[in-house]
Amino acid sequence: MASTPDSFNLHTTPEKFYIEACGGGFDEILVIDRLSTEMTLTGRRDIPVYAETRPICGLMGNIRLVAGMYLVVITKTTKVGDLLGHAVWKAHDFDIISYKKTVLHLTDSQMQDNKTFLSMINSVLQTDGFYFARDYDLTHTLQRLANTSPEFQEMSILERADQRFVWNGHLLREFIAQPELHKFVSPVVHGFIIMKSSCVNGRVFDWSIVSRRSCFRAGVRYYVRGIDSEGHAANYVETEQIVQHNNAKASFVQTRGSIPFYWSQRPNLKYKPKPQISKSINQLDGFQRHFDSQIILYGRQTILNLINQNGSEKPLELAFDKMVTTLGNGMIKYIAFDFHKECSRMRWHRLQLLVNMVADMQEEFGYFLVDADGKVISNQEGTFRSNCMDCLDRTNVIQSLLARRSLQSQLQRMGVLHMGQHIEEQEDFEKVYKNAWADNANACAKQYAGTGALKTDFTRTGKRTQMGLLMDGWNSMIRYYKNNFSDGFRQDSIDLFLGNFAVDETDWTTPLHDTKDWKFQTLPVIMVVAFSMCIICLLMAGDTWTETLIYVLFWGSASVVTGGLILFNGLDFVDAPKLVQKEKLD
Repeated sequence: MASTPDSFNLHTTPEKFYIEACGGGFDEILVIDRLSTEMTLTGRRDIPVYAETRPICGLMGNIRLVAGMYLVVITKTTKVGDLLGHAVWKAHDFDIISYKKTVLHLTDSQMQDNKTFLSMINSVLQTDGFYFARDYDLTHTLQRLANTSPEFQEMSILERADQRFVWNGHLLREFIAQPELHKFVSPVVHGFIIMKSSCVNGRVFDWSIVSRRSCFRAGVRYYVRGIDSEGHAANYVETEQIVQHNNAKASFVQTRGSIPFYWSQRPNLKYKPKPQISKSINQLDGFQRHFDSQIILYGRQTILNLINQNGSEKPLELAFDKMVTTLGNGMIKYIAFDFHKECSRMRWHRLQLLVNMVADMQEEFGYFLVDADGKVISNQEGTFRSNCMDCLDRTNVIQSLLARRSLQSQLQRMGVLHMGQHIEEQEDFEKVYKNAWADNANACAKQYAGTGALKTDFTRTGKRTQMGLLMDGWNSMIRYYKNNFSDGFRQDSIDLFLGNFAVDETDWTTPLHDTKDWKFQTLPVIMVVAFSMCIICLLMAGDTWTETLIYVLFWGSASVVTGGLILFNGLDFVDAPKLVQKEKLD
C-alpha cells in the first residue's frame, strides 16, 4: 500500500485548485480545473506564487449542485487514538467551496434552490460522527482484514473499502475513476469510534468500540424502515469491540438493523404511528436476500427481536417469526424477547434472562483472536443481529451486555483478568465501559432519530433512575417534533449527500417546490383562532354563566373539531421528503 500524507495545503486561484500533500514523500500536486472540472497531477513548481494558501485536513470529495461543482474539504479534526498503530481522526468542521467564482448566471429561483441544497449538505456534515484514517481501512473488521489475499493488501484503501460504510462514496466517484488520485482521499465512515487505554491487575490494554453505519438505505427514523429491493436494512450498524494487549488483539462483532422485510411507519402527527406491513410485495425475496448477504459476511445469524409482543408492534413480531420459519435456513435462529414487558416496573435485572438464554450460542460463535506472534487463534463464526423498532435504545442495552460477556473471556485469555475475576468488579474500567457504550447509543440515536438515546442511565449506571426517566421523556418530545416537522429536510439532505438524488445543472426545475393544499394553509389558522377565542371567553366572562358557557363550548368545539381534522389529515401536515419518492406500502 502506498504512503499517505500527514496533511494538505489548498492553494486557490481563480482558475484552479492545487492540493498539496504534506509529508509522506509526495512530490505530485493534485490540480482541479475550476472551469472544466478536470483533475490532473503536476509538480510543486506549477503552484502559482499568487495563489491563496490555507491548510486543510483532508478531502471529502466533490458534488454537483445547481450552481455547478463544489469541493468539500475537511478543515478541523481531532485524533481519536491509535488503532493497531494507525491514527484515527474525527472530522469536525468542513468547507464547501464553489468551482464557479459567481452565481450571477442563475435565476433568483435557482439561487434559492442552490442555497437550499448547500444547507442540506451542511446539515449532513454537521451531524456528528465522521471518522477516517489515512493509512488504515476503517470500513473492515479485524477478521475481514486478516482473511484477505496479498492482492487485496496491495490495493489502495479506497479501492478495497467496504462500500456499505463509505459515506463519502458519492463525493469520491470522480476520484475513484482515476487510480492515481486515490492517495489524496480517504474513505470516511459515519457512526461512532471511541478508544480507551485501561489498566486492570497492573496490565495495560487498549479497548475500542467502532460502530459503522451503512450508507445503503440510510435515512431518518420514520421515513426509512424495513429493507429495500436489494435486502439492505434501514439503520444498519456494524459494531466491533476491539481489545489490544501486548501485541495480541481480539474483536467481537455485532450488527443491528431494521426488521428486514417491507414495512413502513410514516409520521402522521400521532405520537406513535401504526406500522404498516406491505401486502403487495413478495416479502420472502427481500428477506432472503438480506440474510444471504449476512451469512456470507458474518456466518451464522442469531436474531434478537426486542420489540413488544402486543399492541401495534405485535404484527411485526408475528411476521418476523413466520418468515424465519418459512425460510427454513439452519444458519438462522430467531429469539423474541419482549424487552418492555420483561423489564417493566424497573425490573432491569431480567435482562440477564436473555443473556443466559444465548450464552451457549455466544460460546459457539466465539470471537476473533490473534496472539502476540500474529497467529490467528480463533475466528468469530456468527453474529447476533439485534433489533427493536428503531434499533437504538433497547438494542444498545442488549449489545452492551453481550459485548461485556465477550470482553470478559478475551481479557482472561490475554492474561489481563485472572480466572474467576469479573469485569464488573473492576470499578474504574466498568465506569469507562458503561459510559462508552452509552455514548455509542447517543451517537447512533442522534444520527437516526435526531436526539440522544433513551435508557442510557441504565447503560451508564446499571440501573434505572428517576432522572433517567425524565430525560427519556424530554428526548421523546424532541423526537416527536423532529420526526413530524423537520425530518423531511433531514431525509432529503441524506439522499442528496449519498447520491440518491442527483442535481442536474441543465434541468431548471427541482422537486423542492411543492404546493400545499388549502387544508395546510387554513386549518391551523382556524384552530389557533378558535382556541384563542376559547381562552378569551374564559378570561372575559359574559354577563351570565349561560352566555359564557355557550361561547366557551362553541369556540372549544371549533378548536377540537379543527384539531381532529388536522390529526385525521396528518400526512398533509408533516415535513415529508421531496427529493426522492419514498415507497408507499399497501
